[in-house]
Amino acid sequence: MRALPDEERALPEHVLVDPTATEIWIEPWPDPVTDELGHDPKSPYVERFWLGILGPSATWLLRSVSYGFDVAPNGFALAPIETARVLGIGDRTGKHSPLQRALGRLCTFDLAYRRGDTLVVRARVPWLEPRQVQRLSANLVAEHRLWEDAELQNSAVHATRRRAATLALSTARTGGSSSDVVRVLSRSGVDRDATHELTTWALTQLGLSNRTPREAKAG
Repeated sequence: MRALPDEERALPEHVLVDPTATEIWIEPWPDPVTDELGHDPKSPYVERFWLGILGPSATWLLRSVSYGFDVAPNGFALAPIETARVLGIGDRTGKHSPLQRALGRLCTFDLAYRRGDTLVVRARVPWLEPRQVQRLSANLVAEHRLWEDAELQNSAVHATRRRAATLALSTARTGGSSSDVVRVLSRSGVDRDATHELTTWALTQLGLSNRTPREAKAG
């Protein structure tokens, strides 16, 4: 069976916005941990490391939204056709348009999600997870390690908290329950208050805030 070209592949309905809309309302995604530890979408980190994960159209769309938040921190209306033209991806509309695919990639990589007719987008971008780092070229993997080392030297507390957040998210994503995440963080030396906060944050990010240990194993 031949592989379908991008324009023929259907996107999951939960990441689609109305392709006929003349405006899409954009709101920031509040996330205390990522807002504290993450990166500005316009930063060199995103350009160096997220670009190869997201692709150019989604990366530039994320940057464009970030500029919008600089002017309107609480949200703004995005004009799809005008935005597509500014990004240089054409003004074609519809479910399979380049802009829809860029929006879909933001949602696929947990940088945005649809809430009704609103698109909620992260104002700060998290550090790549270890599995994402391994998708980079060997040179970029080494460069990313240098970035992490520099972060550790600049702020040991900041870097330790970021690593704990990544560990909590990875544990929850691989099927861990809240008790599993707590146990992993505790064994890693994370204090009780931070463990509770990061466990709640990780499960909420994945929509698993009410997941029990039995449900986690079944999932």
